[in-house]
Amino acid sequence: MSQRPEFKPRMLATAVGSMPHVDAQPAWEMITRHLPAIPVWPQLPNRTFLENMYVQQSEGFPGVVLQDEDRIYVDRGRSLDEGLELLYLSYLQNDLDSYAISPLYAAGLHAMLASDMREAVAVKGQVTGPISWGLTVTDQARRPVLYDEVLADAVAKHLRLKASWQERALASLNPRTILFVDEPYLSALGSAFVSLPRELVIGLLEEVLSGIQGLRGVHCCGNTDWSLLLETSIDILNFDAYNYAESVSLYPREIAAFLDRGGVIAWGIVPNEEKTLETETVESLSDRLGEAMAFLTRKGIGLDMLVQQSLITPSCGLGGLTLEQADRAMTLAEGLSQAMRAKYLGRES
Repeated sequence: MSQRPEFKPRMLATAVGSMPHVDAQPAWEMITRHLPAIPVWPQLPNRTFLENMYVQQSEGFPGVVLQDEDRIYVDRGRSLDEGLELLYLSYLQNDLDSYAISPLYAAGLHAMLASDMREAVAVKGQVTGPISWGLTVTDQARRPVLYDEVLADAVAKHLRLKASWQERALASLNPRTILFVDEPYLSALGSAFVSLPRELVIGLLEEVLSGIQGLRGVHCCGNTDWSLLLETSIDILNFDAYNYAESVSLYPREIAAFLDRGGVIAWGIVPNEEKTLETETVESLSDRLGEAMAFLTRKGIGLDMLVQQSLITPSCGLGGLTLEQADRAMTLAEGLSQAMRAKYLGRES
């Protein structure tokens, strides 16, 4: 495996991406207020259907149709040959400009790009993963495009170009970039509804990841086969530690190898649900995160390594919350980061 950039965030906080705002600037201001070290551009699904996480990455995909502000599909009733030829030509020539994400589709990204991020530790972005995109986006007969071999390969190459363009844009702000591949559908792997060969899943993920030169992460907000993700070239594993903390400890050998090669665990320990947000505090989440880490230390993984190679995030996106609830989640992430760093690192920054 090639040498990756070293990154020891030492319990700094960042976020998954989606926010409830309908305007980019206040969303961006909330993020930079609470997450100045590792800001993330806000995805705004309530602003427009175009910022739905699947639609947002669809610009330029052959045959894509947006219908009635609530459906995205690929029309295979028309010829896709010319569009696929252009996609593969762009892929071979690394033509990133043709796969830019426009302000119409990602106002929050462009709010970040207009900001001065030189003082940040890193800047974070996100792209929808090929498994989730390919299972959500269907053809006109409502068959997921991932089940078409040609289209599945095209999806991965399309998203690789999107990721590469975004990373290049973020790198103009700060030399250290983090790009997460968001894969909620990985939690359905192995179920009666989603049966995909392990090799196919890893291959499609690696196609997208290989277009990212900086730090590569994967976010999955449900339970999954974590050994599959740890087999890929990711640098950061982001999971819902609030609900599934113990699940990762079922793979101690893989987690140990991941950390040994410099991998980072991003603990999604701040809940993104209204009821739990009302009751949790920095102190209660500190206890909960300590228990989550103990699942691994009891398996022989060193506490100091965990502290050095951990991030704190909400469990998933905040787009389904109110503005006040999103602010509370951000406040908790910020406060928990400060508390954990004070506890384990003392005066160290």
